[in-house]
Amino acid sequence: MQPPDDFNPTPGEAIAIEPGLTRVLCPNPSPMTYRGTNTYLLGSRGLAVIDPGPKNEAHLAAILAAVKPGQEITHIFVTHSHVDHSPLSRALSKATGAPVLAFGDWQAGRSEMMQRLASQGLAGGGEGVDAAFHPDITLVDGETVTGDGWALRAIHTPGHYGNHLSFAWGDALFCGDHVMGWASSLVSPPDGDLTDFMASCARLRAGRWRVFHSGHGAPIDDPAGRLDWLIDHRRGREAEILAALADGPATAYDLACRIYTEVPAALLGAATRNVFAHLVDLTGKRRVRPSPALAADASFVLS
Repeated sequence: MQPPDDFNPTPGEAIAIEPGLTRVLCPNPSPMTYRGTNTYLLGSRGLAVIDPGPKNEAHLAAILAAVKPGQEITHIFVTHSHVDHSPLSRALSKATGAPVLAFGDWQAGRSEMMQRLASQGLAGGGEGVDAAFHPDITLVDGETVTGDGWALRAIHTPGHYGNHLSFAWGDALFCGDHVMGWASSLVSPPDGDLTDFMASCARLRAGRWRVFHSGHGAPIDDPAGRLDWLIDHRRGREAEILAALADGPATAYDLACRIYTEVPAALLGAATRNVFAHLVDLTGKRRVRPSPALAADASFVLS
């Protein structure tokens, strides 16, 4: 986690953050959501809403109140189907008639490894899944949607979640929960996949971006620098796990307790999932071996 910043907008207040772009903060702060979920309204007349947020009547009212006379919501985009991003899309669609666009339902985009773990019963952890989520329109990687004076290009960025999309708006990117300025992104199998996460980071790093607008927290004004930090952070965590396993077999929980020494007890479960994500990735690279089989409670040894 990064040092505290001064990002603390008033929930429900519509704030213009650059020409044609308004942000409304949902009142759902938590250790996983920081100040709350950022909902974005893009455009001048026909508006695109990005990440409506959780089921919250006050936030629904705030989004609708941010629509000025002469404007209307024509599209609703969802980066991924965690419960702090997608559930309000249905109520907002009902209120406005706008379709919901996303990569797919809550299981879309899972890697073969994560499908296998899910079929073996691995579930839970993380921020909560919106299992009722089904978009009206599915988007494929690279597809561009054009509206009234705006265009968004979908970029499939799995890792934090299998169906995670980022949306490019010129040289700005709505990056959902893949990159955040206040913390590293949670990767919690089977919904999160670290192998995919690192590949998505490398893909975004190859772009030339002016700013990232994240699902939580302030705009990221140095996207390349933040991606470099995130990649280095994950590589450093991997090195810590391998060094700890040099002392002998350990479970993901054992490793989390040894490595995340300053994490509050309430976040130890998330830390354990993060460690397990690394262990799944390292298993795929044949650098560690699980015993008796790959599972959240398995014991791991160096290969």
